[in-house]
Amino acid sequence: MTKSMTAFARIQQSLDVGELIWEIRSVNHRFLELHMKIPEDFRASETRFREILQQRLARGKVECLLRFNPAAVQSESININHSQAKALIDACHDINDMLHQPSEVDPIKVLQWPGVVVEIKLDMKPVLAAAETALSAALDELVANREREGARLRDMILQRCEAIEQIVRQAREKIPEIQSRYQQKIHERLDSLKIDVNHDRLEQELVHLAQKMDVEEELDRLDSHLKEMHDVLDRDEAVGRRLDFLMQELNREANTLGSKSADISSTNASVELKVLIEQMREQIQNIE
Repeated sequence: MTKSMTAFARIQQSLDVGELIWEIRSVNHRFLELHMKIPEDFRASETRFREILQQRLARGKVECLLRFNPAAVQSESININHSQAKALIDACHDINDMLHQPSEVDPIKVLQWPGVVVEIKLDMKPVLAAAETALSAALDELVANREREGARLRDMILQRCEAIEQIVRQAREKIPEIQSRYQQKIHERLDSLKIDVNHDRLEQELVHLAQKMDVEEELDRLDSHLKEMHDVLDRDEAVGRRLDFLMQELNREANTLGSKSADISSTNASVELKVLIEQMREQIQNIE
Protein backbone atom coordinates (compact mmCIF):
# COMPACT_ATOMS: atom_id res chain seq x y z
CA MET A 1 0.00 0.00 0.00
CA THR A 2 1.31 3.43 -0.98
CA LYS A 3 2.14 5.52 2.10
CA SER A 4 2.88 9.19 2.49
CA MET A 5 5.79 10.30 4.66
CA THR A 6 3.84 13.29 5.97
CA ALA A 7 1.63 12.55 8.98
CA PHE A 8 0.98 13.28 12.67
CA ALA A 9 -0.24 11.17 15.58
CA ARG A 10 -0.93 11.81 19.27
CA ILE A 11 -1.73 9.26 21.97
CA GLN A 12 -2.57 10.03 25.59
CA GLN A 13 -2.65 7.22 28.17
CA SER A 14 -3.61 7.59 31.82
CA LEU A 15 -1.90 5.45 34.47
CA ASP A 16 -2.34 5.26 38.23
CA VAL A 17 1.02 6.98 38.65
CA GLY A 18 0.56 9.63 35.97
CA GLU A 19 -0.19 10.38 32.34
CA LEU A 20 1.82 9.43 29.24
CA ILE A 21 1.60 11.49 26.03
CA TRP A 22 3.29 10.52 22.76
CA GLU A 23 3.38 12.90 19.78
CA ILE A 24 4.90 11.77 16.47
CA ARG A 25 5.44 13.98 13.43
CA SER A 26 6.91 12.81 10.14
CA VAL A 27 7.85 14.60 6.93
CA ASN A 28 9.56 13.50 3.73
CA HIS A 29 13.24 12.56 3.76
CA ARG A 30 15.50 10.36 1.64
CA PHE A 31 16.16 8.00 4.54
CA LEU A 32 14.72 7.22 7.98
CA GLU A 33 15.92 9.92 10.38
CA LEU A 34 14.69 9.62 13.97
CA HIS A 35 14.72 12.44 16.52
CA MET A 36 13.55 11.61 20.04
CA LYS A 37 12.83 13.94 22.94
CA ILE A 38 12.01 11.98 26.09
CA PRO A 39 12.29 12.57 29.87
CA GLU A 40 15.51 11.47 31.55
CA ASP A 41 13.77 8.68 33.47
CA PHE A 42 12.87 7.04 30.14
CA ARG A 43 16.39 7.04 28.64
CA ALA A 44 16.86 3.39 29.54
CA SER A 45 14.19 2.46 26.97
CA GLU A 46 15.29 4.82 24.19
CA THR A 47 16.95 2.02 22.21
CA ARG A 48 13.79 -0.06 22.45
CA PHE A 49 11.67 2.92 21.36
CA ARG A 50 13.88 3.35 18.30
CA GLU A 51 13.60 -0.35 17.43
CA ILE A 52 9.79 -0.11 17.51
CA LEU A 53 9.88 2.89 15.16
CA GLN A 54 12.34 1.26 12.76
CA GLN A 55 10.17 -1.86 12.53
CA ARG A 56 7.21 0.16 11.24
CA LEU A 57 8.78 3.02 9.26
CA ALA A 58 11.13 2.86 6.27
CA ARG A 59 11.68 6.50 5.31
CA GLY A 60 10.99 10.00 6.58
CA LYS A 61 12.24 12.53 9.10
CA VAL A 62 10.41 11.50 12.28
CA GLU A 63 10.21 13.58 15.45
CA CYS A 64 8.98 11.79 18.59
CA LEU A 65 8.07 13.61 21.78
CA LEU A 66 7.22 11.83 25.04
CA ARG A 67 5.80 13.67 28.03
CA PHE A 68 5.09 12.14 31.44
CA ASN A 69 2.96 14.02 33.97
CA PRO A 70 3.26 12.25 37.36
CA ALA A 71 0.14 12.02 39.48
CA ALA A 72 0.10 13.94 42.76
CA VAL A 73 1.01 11.39 45.46
CA GLN A 74 -1.20 11.54 48.53
CA SER A 75 0.44 9.84 51.51
CA GLU A 76 -0.84 9.42 55.09
CA SER A 77 2.65 9.87 56.48
CA ILE A 78 5.94 11.56 55.64
CA ASN A 79 9.04 9.39 55.63
CA ILE A 80 11.78 11.16 57.59
CA ASN A 81 15.47 10.36 57.64
CA HIS A 82 15.79 10.58 61.41
CA SER A 83 19.56 10.46 61.53
CA GLN A 84 19.83 13.30 59.00
CA ALA A 85 17.20 15.35 60.87
CA LYS A 86 18.92 14.78 64.25
CA ALA A 87 22.30 15.78 62.84
CA LEU A 88 20.77 18.96 61.40
CA ILE A 89 19.04 19.86 64.70
CA ASP A 90 22.23 19.19 66.72
CA ALA A 91 24.12 21.44 64.33
CA CYS A 92 21.52 24.19 64.84
CA HIS A 93 21.92 23.86 68.65
CA ASP A 94 25.69 24.13 68.33
CA ILE A 95 25.28 27.30 66.29
CA ASN A 96 22.82 28.72 68.87
CA ASP A 97 25.39 28.16 71.62
CA MET A 98 27.76 30.43 69.74
CA LEU A 99 25.23 33.17 69.10
CA HIS A 100 24.41 36.11 71.43
CA GLN A 101 20.76 35.91 70.32
CA PRO A 102 19.93 32.25 69.69
CA SER A 103 16.75 31.32 67.87
CA GLU A 104 14.47 28.34 68.04
CA VAL A 105 14.86 25.63 65.46
CA ASP A 106 12.04 25.88 62.91
CA PRO A 107 10.74 22.34 62.19
CA ILE A 108 9.43 23.42 58.76
CA LYS A 109 12.92 24.57 57.81
CA VAL A 110 14.30 21.24 58.98
CA LEU A 111 11.81 19.34 56.78
CA GLN A 112 12.80 21.46 53.80
CA TRP A 113 16.46 20.57 54.18
CA PRO A 114 17.69 18.19 51.46
CA GLY A 115 17.75 14.57 52.57
CA VAL A 116 15.52 14.98 55.63
CA VAL A 117 12.31 13.92 53.89
CA VAL A 118 12.80 10.65 52.02
CA GLU A 119 11.08 10.78 48.64
CA ILE A 120 9.30 7.64 47.49
CA LYS A 121 10.86 6.57 44.21
CA LEU A 122 8.51 5.58 41.41
CA ASP A 123 8.85 2.03 40.07
CA MET A 124 9.62 2.78 36.41
CA LYS A 125 9.34 -0.77 35.04
CA PRO A 126 5.54 -0.73 34.55
CA VAL A 127 5.71 2.88 33.33
CA LEU A 128 8.33 2.00 30.69
CA ALA A 129 6.25 -0.98 29.57
CA ALA A 130 3.19 1.26 29.29
CA ALA A 131 5.26 3.77 27.28
CA GLU A 132 6.15 1.03 24.76
CA THR A 133 2.50 0.07 24.41
CA ALA A 134 1.48 3.70 23.96
CA LEU A 135 4.21 4.21 21.35
CA SER A 136 2.90 1.25 19.36
CA ALA A 137 -0.60 2.74 19.51
CA ALA A 138 0.72 6.11 18.34
CA LEU A 139 2.52 4.36 15.48
CA ASP A 140 -0.72 2.62 14.49
CA GLU A 141 -2.36 6.02 14.20
CA LEU A 142 0.61 7.52 12.33
CA VAL A 143 0.74 4.66 9.81
CA ALA A 144 -3.03 4.86 9.27
CA ASN A 145 -2.69 8.58 8.54
CA ARG A 146 0.21 7.87 6.19
CA GLU A 147 -1.86 5.27 4.35
CA ARG A 148 -4.82 7.62 3.93
CA GLU A 149 -2.60 10.37 2.53
CA GLY A 150 -0.75 7.78 0.44
CA ALA A 151 -4.01 6.60 -1.13
CA ARG A 152 -4.77 10.17 -2.15
CA LEU A 153 -1.32 10.54 -3.70
CA ARG A 154 -1.71 7.21 -5.49
CA ASP A 155 -5.00 8.32 -7.07
CA MET A 156 -3.43 11.57 -8.21
CA ILE A 157 -0.45 9.75 -9.77
CA LEU A 158 -2.68 7.24 -11.54
CA GLN A 159 -4.71 10.09 -13.03
CA ARG A 160 -1.49 11.57 -14.47
CA CYS A 161 -0.45 8.15 -15.75
CA GLU A 162 -3.78 7.84 -17.56
CA ALA A 163 -3.27 11.28 -19.13
CA ILE A 164 0.23 10.27 -20.28
CA GLU A 165 -1.12 7.03 -21.75
CA GLN A 166 -3.62 9.05 -23.77
CA ILE A 167 -0.89 11.36 -25.08
CA VAL A 168 1.22 8.33 -26.06
CA ARG A 169 -1.71 6.76 -27.95
CA GLN A 170 -2.39 9.97 -29.83
CA ALA A 171 1.30 10.43 -30.67
CA ARG A 172 1.52 6.86 -32.00
CA GLU A 173 -1.58 7.33 -34.16
CA LYS A 174 -0.11 10.47 -35.74
CA ILE A 175 3.27 8.96 -36.69
CA PRO A 176 2.22 7.81 -40.24
CA GLU A 177 0.46 11.10 -40.90
CA ILE A 178 3.48 13.15 -39.78
CA GLN A 179 5.92 11.13 -41.87
CA SER A 180 3.67 11.31 -44.94
CA ARG A 181 3.20 15.04 -44.57
CA TYR A 182 6.92 15.60 -44.14
CA GLN A 183 7.77 13.58 -47.26
CA GLN A 184 5.14 15.44 -49.25
CA LYS A 185 6.59 18.74 -48.07
CA ILE A 186 10.04 17.74 -49.33
CA HIS A 187 8.69 16.65 -52.72
CA GLU A 188 6.78 19.91 -53.11
CA ARG A 189 9.89 21.87 -52.19
CA LEU A 190 11.95 20.04 -54.78
CA ASP A 191 9.26 20.52 -57.42
CA SER A 192 9.22 24.25 -56.74
CA LEU A 193 12.97 24.42 -57.29
CA LYS A 194 12.55 22.69 -60.69
CA ILE A 195 15.78 20.75 -60.52
CA ASP A 196 16.61 17.22 -61.50
CA VAL A 197 17.15 14.89 -58.56
CA ASN A 198 18.40 11.36 -58.20
CA HIS A 199 15.21 9.60 -57.11
CA ASP A 200 17.06 6.62 -55.66
CA ARG A 201 19.23 8.94 -53.58
CA LEU A 202 16.14 10.91 -52.61
CA GLU A 203 14.37 7.79 -51.41
CA GLN A 204 17.43 6.84 -49.36
CA GLU A 205 17.46 10.27 -47.71
CA LEU A 206 13.74 10.09 -47.02
CA VAL A 207 14.18 6.69 -45.37
CA HIS A 208 17.05 8.08 -43.30
CA LEU A 209 14.95 11.06 -42.22
CA ALA A 210 12.04 8.78 -41.37
CA GLN A 211 14.35 6.75 -39.13
CA LYS A 212 15.58 9.89 -37.37
CA MET A 213 11.99 11.03 -36.88
CA ASP A 214 10.78 7.62 -35.70
CA VAL A 215 9.65 7.87 -32.04
CA GLU A 216 8.04 4.44 -31.86
CA GLU A 217 10.81 3.17 -29.58
CA GLU A 218 10.40 6.11 -27.19
CA LEU A 219 6.64 5.60 -27.09
CA ASP A 220 7.13 1.89 -26.38
CA ARG A 221 9.46 2.71 -23.49
CA LEU A 222 6.96 5.23 -22.13
CA ASP A 223 4.31 2.49 -22.17
CA SER A 224 6.71 0.13 -20.42
CA HIS A 225 7.53 2.66 -17.69
CA LEU A 226 3.84 3.39 -17.15
CA LYS A 227 3.13 -0.32 -16.72
CA GLU A 228 5.93 -0.48 -14.17
CA MET A 229 4.37 2.51 -12.38
CA HIS A 230 1.11 0.58 -11.94
CA ASP A 231 3.00 -2.49 -10.67
CA VAL A 232 5.07 -0.48 -8.18
CA LEU A 233 2.05 1.39 -6.81
CA ASP A 234 0.41 -1.97 -6.01
CA ARG A 235 3.35 -3.20 -3.92
CA ASP A 236 3.01 -3.44 -0.15
CA GLU A 237 6.39 -1.88 0.62
CA ALA A 238 8.27 1.41 0.51
CA VAL A 239 8.19 2.43 -3.17
CA GLY A 240 9.13 6.12 -3.18
CA ARG A 241 12.69 5.65 -4.44
CA ARG A 242 11.59 3.32 -7.21
CA LEU A 243 8.92 5.77 -8.32
CA ASP A 244 11.45 8.61 -8.29
CA PHE A 245 13.72 6.56 -10.58
CA LEU A 246 10.81 5.92 -12.95
CA MET A 247 10.18 9.67 -13.10
CA GLN A 248 13.73 10.14 -14.36
CA GLU A 249 13.18 7.49 -17.04
CA LEU A 250 9.86 8.99 -18.15
CA ASN A 251 11.41 12.44 -18.35
CA ARG A 252 14.29 11.09 -20.46
CA GLU A 253 11.88 9.62 -23.00
CA ALA A 254 9.81 12.81 -23.07
CA ASN A 255 12.95 14.83 -23.83
CA THR A 256 13.97 12.44 -26.61
CA LEU A 257 10.48 12.67 -28.08
CA GLY A 258 10.83 16.45 -28.18
CA SER A 259 14.31 16.34 -29.75
CA LYS A 260 13.06 14.08 -32.56
CA SER A 261 9.99 16.18 -33.16
CA ALA A 262 9.32 17.17 -36.77
CA ASP A 263 5.82 18.41 -36.11
CA ILE A 264 4.20 20.86 -33.73
CA SER A 265 1.93 18.13 -32.38
CA SER A 266 4.96 16.05 -31.30
CA THR A 267 6.52 19.10 -29.67
CA ASN A 268 3.30 19.82 -27.78
CA ALA A 269 3.07 16.17 -26.72
CA SER A 270 6.61 16.35 -25.30
CA VAL A 271 5.80 19.52 -23.34
CA GLU A 272 2.55 18.07 -21.96
CA LEU A 273 4.36 14.91 -20.93
CA LYS A 274 7.02 16.85 -19.03
CA VAL A 275 4.37 18.91 -17.22
CA LEU A 276 2.56 15.76 -16.08
CA ILE A 277 5.80 14.04 -15.10
CA GLU A 278 6.89 17.04 -13.02
CA GLN A 279 3.50 17.08 -11.26
CA MET A 280 3.96 13.43 -10.35
CA ARG A 281 7.58 13.89 -9.32
CA GLU A 282 6.65 16.61 -6.81
CA GLN A 283 4.09 14.35 -5.15
CA ILE A 284 6.33 11.29 -5.22
CA GLN A 285 8.82 13.14 -2.99
CA ASN A 286 6.26 12.61 -0.19
CA ILE A 287 5.84 8.86 -0.75
CA GLU A 288 7.64 6.46 1.56
